[in-house]
Amino acid sequence: MNRRQVIKRAVKTVFLGLALPLWLLCHLMSLAGNRDGVFQSFSQSLSLVPGKLGIYLRAAFYRLACPDTSDDISIGFLTVLSHRDTSIQSGVYIGPQCNIGKCFIGPNTLLGSGVHILSGSRQHDFSDPGKPIREQGGSFEKVSIGADCWLGNQAVVLTSVKDHSIVAAGSVVVAEFETGDILAGNPARRLRNRYQQAHDADGEQRGSSTEGTVREETSP
Repeated sequence: MNRRQVIKRAVKTVFLGLALPLWLLCHLMSLAGNRDGVFQSFSQSLSLVPGKLGIYLRAAFYRLACPDTSDDISIGFLTVLSHRDTSIQSGVYIGPQCNIGKCFIGPNTLLGSGVHILSGSRQHDFSDPGKPIREQGGSFEKVSIGADCWLGNQAVVLTSVKDHSIVAAGSVVVAEFETGDILAGNPARRLRNRYQQAHDADGEQRGSSTEGTVREETSP
């Protein structure tokens, strides 16, 4: 590691020490029941801490409180995590004012401002019209957001998104698509695929190069 990385690692270690009492308090309060409710209360409080102090403190707390979570993450101001069973991998950036449900977020993924990741699409059952929806229950699903994805501002995600995908700002993802797909709309639809786009561009470049060679060889 270079000097900058060593200093950064030392700062993160200090913040892990500062976050430890918060995590212990959260853990003790969770023993009384409603673990997610207690965790969400701590998440709401930590979301109010501004600037770099807040970014480092949130990263340290979630590293301790959430399974398989790195402290090499950046979580913005007013962003709240709803469930302790959320895993955030190294290099993830989550912008301000996001609402993150039960999910796994792969490494080096970027979330813009105001992104909502819901815990699946079955949180509320509404099959009985004679009964209030709030009394019909539902289920939470751990959604997976792949590695190296980009979710634009105000995107809403109700299902898993595969590696290297892009979700345009304001889109609503309700169905799964393929690796590298670029999605947009409500409901989101596939515009094109990043890998196909790169393949086509590479083919055009090779074609142009070959054409230039042929013209050069046949020129008088």
